[in-house]
Amino acid sequence: MSDAKSAVKSDAKPDVGSGTVSHGTVLQGQRLVVVGAGSRTGQALARAASAAGAAVVLAGPDPRKLEWTAGELSGPSEVLALDLVDERSIADFAARVGRFDHLVSTAAIPANGPLKDLEAVDVQRAFAAKVIGPLLLAKHLVGQVSQNGSFTFFSGVAAWRPTPARTVMATTNGALAFLVQALAVEIAPIRVNAISPGIVDTGSWDGLGADKEAFLRGVAERNPARRVGCPQDLLKAVFYAIDNAYVTGTVLHVDGGGRLA
Repeated sequence: MSDAKSAVKSDAKPDVGSGTVSHGTVLQGQRLVVVGAGSRTGQALARAASAAGAAVVLAGPDPRKLEWTAGELSGPSEVLALDLVDERSIADFAARVGRFDHLVSTAAIPANGPLKDLEAVDVQRAFAAKVIGPLLLAKHLVGQVSQNGSFTFFSGVAAWRPTPARTVMATTNGALAFLVQALAVEIAPIRVNAISPGIVDTGSWDGLGADKEAFLRGVAERNPARRVGCPQDLLKAVFYAIDNAYVTGTVLHVDGGGRLA
């Protein structure tokens, strides 16, 4: 078996919710808002943050998923509805959430497909979730973040390596990368950063069925890191962005060098 294949075998099938990464006292006693807490990555982040001693606010449009996530946490949590497509929902959320230390948003509404098949409403929703929503979160919540607080948003490798049928994804992720720079200047000293994942096996590729292993093996063989990502790679990056008070306006690429492959 090749080294690349071995890497896929060992790294591509992690326990998404294990939260085994040690985060020390980064979030001990802190209040963390997780937007998109119903997603696999959001769930993993919420579990890890809770285990690290944070009080977690779970936000998203589907209360059922949020309640399920809350049931998995070891510490205090709160569930609040939030729809990034609707500014009224964002304003209502701001009125209810109160003070907090850090916000991380994994939210996205993909609008993938060939250019000829794209519908304007789907493109607009994709921009609302990935670009306009984060901007409005900063607008409505900046006065409620602690002095040493931060916003962290999720971009993605598609912005740096666009592929056919992923034009909207590439554009929204790229726009977010520039947004965090602008916000970092405008709302300073509150810090604003982005995490840009590459191919990470959070379970989102399970739909490939029998083709999944070959796909991940191919990614590992091309990546300079010679493996695909696991959820713990993303958690480490998020906690770094939260903890390092000298990092702002930055995109942390967690892609195994995939944007260079």
